[in-house]
Amino acid sequence: MKHELKGPSLLSRGVRRIIIALYRRRGYRLVDKCPVPPRCVIIGVPHTTNWDFVFFLGATAEMGIRPSFMGKHTLFKWPATRFMYDMGGVSVDRSAKGRNYVDQVVDVFSRRTELALVVAPEGTRNATKPWRSGFYHIAHKAGVPLVPAWVEDATGRGGLGPAIMPSGNYAADLELLLGYYRSVMPDHPRWALLEAAIAEERSETNA
Repeated sequence: MKHELKGPSLLSRGVRRIIIALYRRRGYRLVDKCPVPPRCVIIGVPHTTNWDFVFFLGATAEMGIRPSFMGKHTLFKWPATRFMYDMGGVSVDRSAKGRNYVDQVVDVFSRRTELALVVAPEGTRNATKPWRSGFYHIAHKAGVPLVPAWVEDATGRGGLGPAIMPSGNYAADLELLLGYYRSVMPDHPRWALLEAAIAEERSETNA
């Protein structure tokens, strides 16, 4: 179902202002500000704390970007419908037969001239498994670039790196992302999960 976009509600404007105020109060610093295409998938890693949401909303606001996120379709029911869409929500129904969530989001991209979708491929704050690949399939099928974003909560530093157009070679493109992330946060232990995703993909390709 298509959602008719309206002006933001008083509630969503208030919540956004509070989050941006928290972003400024915590003293986050954007040290990497590469241009962000109007249609893209922003990769938000490492996801280690609930404050990551505050950083990414504040950082994108600082760069003049309206971020979007995927949410379970049941969260978009009344009375939260308008608020969820105002905040940038993209409704996905993972139980839909014959239409997976990747195709649902690709369809949304096809109808939008601007859509900066933030995805956390680690899945959870306590991730221990390789990156989930859904973010990549969305970008590749929609024909939009990947934008690597990062935040180091201990120092308040963060940034958005150079956009990478997915080539269809998942492992090779993950290598490019890993190179960027290691250049800004060389010793972060979470990159082991990205390395694991690369190794897993190469193993499946060579099987």
